[in-house]
Amino acid sequence: MAVGPEGVRPREGEREDSDAHVIARSRDEPELFAALFDRYAAAVHRYAARRLGPEAAEDLMAETFTTAFQRRHTYDLTRADARPWLFGIATNLVSRHRRAEARRFKALARVPGPVEHEEPVADRAVARAGATGVRRDLAAALAGLSARHRDVVLLVAWADLDYEEAATALGVPVGTVRSRLHRARSKLREALGGSDPTAFREADAHA
Repeated sequence: MAVGPEGVRPREGEREDSDAHVIARSRDEPELFAALFDRYAAAVHRYAARRLGPEAAEDLMAETFTTAFQRRHTYDLTRADARPWLFGIATNLVSRHRRAEARRFKALARVPGPVEHEEPVADRAVARAGATGVRRDLAAALAGLSARHRDVVLLVAWADLDYEEAATALGVPVGTVRSRLHRARSKLREALGGSDPTAFREADAHA
């Protein structure tokens, strides 16, 4: 079995091409880090586009991977999956654009029809809510959330992270994620007349 830099050996049951192993090897062979870009750039771009719009998504995605590359020596190699780390970096970068994000959601709330760049996953959320026009209502409701509540609910609903992964991304305890998510969804349900279109992922998991 191959052993990477600093004696890093894949854990039992872990692929040698796991994210952690790729990052470990990239510390001595920087070009290998490109594998993470190939795996996750599209997902990070979609997440950024949903939050800030397509114009800003390309730059934010690029900055996410540039930051990750620069910080690869500090990555916790016990974490095989780098998605929470990458989405955590992306979310931190989004925080620099809070006003732009709020303006975007408020603008979407005024759009009468479907928005061309919105992703199919958002359409599934709308379908789960079972109400026409909820996309505009959802955008308005998201604009009304605090930054920390919006971060956690969108990491779960749009970045497809579970509670533990969201906690890792945000650098907070799992209990904090659960608390913030509960409060965020309560506010969304109140704003949407009882519907919570961000809960579709968990509904699917129990289908």
